[in-house]
Amino acid sequence: MANCNHASLRGFFFLADARWKFCLRFILWTFIHNEIEAFQDVVNTAVIIPKEDGVISVSQDRTVRVWLKRDSGQYWPSVYHTMPAPCSCMSFNPETRRISVGMDNGVVSVSEQNKTLTCVAFTNITFAHQGGVTVVLFVLEMEWVLSTGQDKSFTWHCSESGQQLGTYRTTAWVSGLQFDVETRHAFVGDYSGQVTILKLEQDNCNLVTTFKGHTGNVTALYWDPVQRVLFSGSSDHSIIMWDIGGRKGTAIELQGHNERVQGLCYAPHTRQLISCGSDGGIVIWNMDVARQETPEWLDSDSCQKCEQPFFWNFKQMWDTKKIGLRQHHCRKCGQAVCGKCSSKRSTIPLLGFEFEVRVCDSCHESITDEERAPTATFHDSKHAVVHMHYEPTRSWLLTSGADKVIKLWDMTPVVS
Repeated sequence: MANCNHASLRGFFFLADARWKFCLRFILWTFIHNEIEAFQDVVNTAVIIPKEDGVISVSQDRTVRVWLKRDSGQYWPSVYHTMPAPCSCMSFNPETRRISVGMDNGVVSVSEQNKTLTCVAFTNITFAHQGGVTVVLFVLEMEWVLSTGQDKSFTWHCSESGQQLGTYRTTAWVSGLQFDVETRHAFVGDYSGQVTILKLEQDNCNLVTTFKGHTGNVTALYWDPVQRVLFSGSSDHSIIMWDIGGRKGTAIELQGHNERVQGLCYAPHTRQLISCGSDGGIVIWNMDVARQETPEWLDSDSCQKCEQPFFWNFKQMWDTKKIGLRQHHCRKCGQAVCGKCSSKRSTIPLLGFEFEVRVCDSCHESITDEERAPTATFHDSKHAVVHMHYEPTRSWLLTSGADKVIKLWDMTPVVS
């Protein structure tokens, strides 16, 4: 090694680094199970058919397709149905095999019961909204079809007759919807960043409460009826876990995406949250840890460490003859601090910060290596994810991207 020159050493380390990157890429791509292409436009929603090698997709190209895996290992469409307008969303019920499709023209269409899914016929057509349908859910226990639209309304219809049973006006576009069958609570997330909880009856509803923790619009919701926890994702790149059942009012923040969160799923048997974003990232969060609430940011006219005035504190600047400083906040304690007193960065996974964030100097010294241990794993889907669906019995994950491709992932190595 003593006889090696600097050029050969650089070449050696470059080759080792390239091999390491190739191995990492290989490990990530071993998760992929299959790909489905041949779409003319973006796939807005797709779901895995439980207990079968099959996928149902709805697309902006107005098609509803059922893809079944052939002996060759490829997925081919066994059903190709063209709808009257672009398909914006879809819900599939595995028991009745009904497909509920929402379209850009405000129509919600429900298919007949079909045991084999070799032929799909849509019979019940409902003009549910004045604008495009954003989310649709089918509730078998009540025979209800819940839907939300760009007309700032949430409605529910009888799936058999198509009759509208009730409606609720929202303050903004609704982009997330979940329903708890046992309590008949609907969780509605909208573009203002607010989540509204409604108690539904047969023909009316009551407002239970509203809460807001996102600075951007709500893009995804997931309700866990066992733990009674609601997860919300947002265009502000964050995820919030709202503990509705046990510790009411508790909100845990998760920061692990560089762009908007596009989908949320949950593996209840392992207590792992799966999130995906338009940055192509798939994040597996371990929720079986003692997470802490993010502290509230404190207000102050001067740094709570060195007491230097902030730039709007004219009186103290005049009295001390000092120029005001810019205000920052420590993500661990929430104190208002200046840049000099918060020059350090650190991950704080138990507070939800998997990336390095600003902390004050004293908090930086108090954070241990154990507290910096990550509670999430990060994976690259290689496309900007538009929608995701998780099938827990086989630990399969489906992602559809802006590249008009559906990818199926075997998540067994990471969801276990």
